[in-house]
Amino acid sequence: MSPTNATPKDVSQQAWWTRFADRCYQATTPRLVQEIQHEAPRTYSEMLEDLSTPLDHRFEQQMARQLQQGQPLGFVPSKTLMPVMMQRFGLQQAEMAADPDHAAMRSVCNGCPVVGQCWKAMRAGADVEECRGFCPNAKAFESRTGV
Repeated sequence: MSPTNATPKDVSQQAWWTRFADRCYQATTPRLVQEIQHEAPRTYSEMLEDLSTPLDHRFEQQMARQLQQGQPLGFVPSKTLMPVMMQRFGLQQAEMAADPDHAAMRSVCNGCPVVGQCWKAMRAGADVEECRGFCPNAKAFESRTGV
């Protein structure tokens, strides 16, 4: 039956079913993310490292929460997030590799207290102003660019 031929009862049933399915998905998303992390770690890692892959906002939010609670084995924020963050500040990774403080900045990034927030922000294309508000390396990056 097409939507134009749907009766009010059909529309009501479809709306109910949509709300029900949405609530089920919302309720099971934490478990789904956790199961992917444990049962398909390579896929999970690929999802974490590919900052441009579109994800359902609830799924993305849950991945960020779980990332914040403890980085999965093999996820290295300085490998995935720091290059993107440096770009926000106008820095190039090749130039920064020669910086004497680069290793220290990588360590700060890998121990970031807001890694989940950073991951979401880098996925969303956060601007430098937003990044300044949470990145523990922001001052170090700014001192190298004058941004």
